[in-house]
Amino acid sequence: MTPAAAGALDVADILAINNLINLYGHVVDERQWSRMEELFTGDIVFDMTSFGPDILYGLEALRTCFRELDRHPLAHHATNILIEPSPEGVRVLSKGISLRNGEMGSTVYRDLLRKTDDGWRIAHRTAVKRRYETIAEPS
Repeated sequence: MTPAAAGALDVADILAINNLINLYGHVVDERQWSRMEELFTGDIVFDMTSFGPDILYGLEALRTCFRELDRHPLAHHATNILIEPSPEGVRVLSKGISLRNGEMGSTVYRDLLRKTDDGWRIAHRTAVKRRYETIAEPS
């Protein structure tokens, strides 16, 4: 059983996990698809059914989807990051604020992280659309 699975996270783990969640926005917003292995395990399961696509299995399927996704927001901002050890690894709950084509949106991310030889990685992510609204132009 790993320390995280036993319920103990040290400060270094908490900082690394927080950085991982924040790195997602930088990698995705800059369309740095070749860096996605810094975020996800090779066997990532990414559930985006709230946004339309199917559940994606594996890093290459996710990379291909993101490359071809024409509706991907230009900016992702992670907030309200909660980190909790669990028997499966570490669970992270966070909120995202995104901007796309005059729309502002809110997303909730539910993640399961695993510690790998290269550090913490997201093994399972569920992205749930909370709300999207058109930003009105001032009159």
